[in-house]
Amino acid sequence: MTNDGDAPGFEFPCAYEIKAMGVDDGTFHEVVIEIVRRHCTDIREDGIRQRASRGGKYVSVSIVIEASSRAQLDAIYADLTAHDKVLMRL
Repeated sequence: MTNDGDAPGFEFPCAYEIKAMGVDDGTFHEVVIEIVRRHCTDIREDGIRQRASRGGKYVSVSIVIEASSRAQLDAIYADLTAHDKVLMRL
């Protein structure tokens, strides 16, 4: 394992959860998975979770990845932020 100087407290590679929220239009989870897959091809199905909001209008999608660097995480979050369906990312 190597410690990435730009990410204090993280040692890469490491398990890391990406989370995005948007309107539950029936395809939001596919959008988030496709964005994350651009940067991390090895996503396990058991590492993907969806959760609808109390009223059912919104959905959150969480994906656990094996993060290789801070630059990889920054690129994922930049792509999520740029997509018009993503209302929030954590």
